[in-house]
Amino acid sequence: MDIVLELFDTFLFDSIYATLLPAQFSPVDANATLSSIRGQPTNYQPTAWQYAPASDYISFEPGKYAYLSQWARNDWRRQLLSLYIITWIFGLIVYFVFATFSYVFIFDKATFHHPKYLKNQIRLEISQTNVSLPLMAILTAPIFFLEVRGYSKLYDKTADGPGVWYNYLQFPFFICFTDFFIYWIHRGLHHPLIYKNLHKPHHKWIMPTPFASHAFHPLDGFAQGIPYHVFVFLFPLQKFAYVFLFVLVNVWTVLIHDGEYVADNPIINGAACHTMHHLYFNFNYGQFTTIWDRMGGSYRKPNDELFRKELKFCQAEWKRQTAEMEKIVKAVEGEDDRQYLPDETKKVR
Repeated sequence: MDIVLELFDTFLFDSIYATLLPAQFSPVDANATLSSIRGQPTNYQPTAWQYAPASDYISFEPGKYAYLSQWARNDWRRQLLSLYIITWIFGLIVYFVFATFSYVFIFDKATFHHPKYLKNQIRLEISQTNVSLPLMAILTAPIFFLEVRGYSKLYDKTADGPGVWYNYLQFPFFICFTDFFIYWIHRGLHHPLIYKNLHKPHHKWIMPTPFASHAFHPLDGFAQGIPYHVFVFLFPLQKFAYVFLFVLVNVWTVLIHDGEYVADNPIINGAACHTMHHLYFNFNYGQFTTIWDRMGGSYRKPNDELFRKELKFCQAEWKRQTAEMEKIVKAVEGEDDRQYLPDETKKVR
């Protein structure tokens, strides 16, 4: 995350902090500072902070504003605030870009006619996400702060890691590690004492759209992200791999809510498996694979009609899905307080 922070500092935050919290210089010091920035000889050091690139592979040379704020780049208050903003805004960008792409090019709009599609559902999904992301960022930013401060096992050069072999092994290792722990966290969120307070908001969407991907209660979303953060404090991970995997996790979360059932695979936990989870609640808790569901006795094979175009949106199949879903909702939640789209409106759309 230090690479991302350096990028944002150079092109955005340096000028903002220099404007909002300008350094207080005497006229002599100010001239010395400007001379130092311009590369002219001077013995004056404008701040205690000295630029060191976050990576040997890529760097972003600081401009003059990097030295003109009361809060130097290494000030803990600045780092924490900057990381909060990055986490929030970056999360929004990834969410809207990939969810919109999925909605426009992948999501089957016939889902709107399903009897369990909610009134104003997409608006509600986006609203829930916009409430949750800034609150999740409050919990996540301190973890990124610890990484930037060097407390994690993130590394830059191969020589600083376990070896060349680990550059390849780290990807499946990360997926396996996080998949295992997310399974148990997700399953724990379905415990009756926890479900109604934390996880129920995400299960409001019986037939989710891609915009439901991040529509969690903030504590729910943070809890399911804990394994991603814990990994780098226990095991080495290359910095660029970390950024890539962070984006991949968010994109994958969108893909398993896209309603396009292409992964008819007994191992991959694709959109079909996750649709079973939203429809029938107590199955398919995994994130990437079905391995732990199979071992934990919670795997449910996706219904055959999901992969057959002639049956996917068959009214008879929808009625069967709805009847089973309503029985489960009554057992899990009691009364169903969702507001579904009226039948007459569905016929018009």
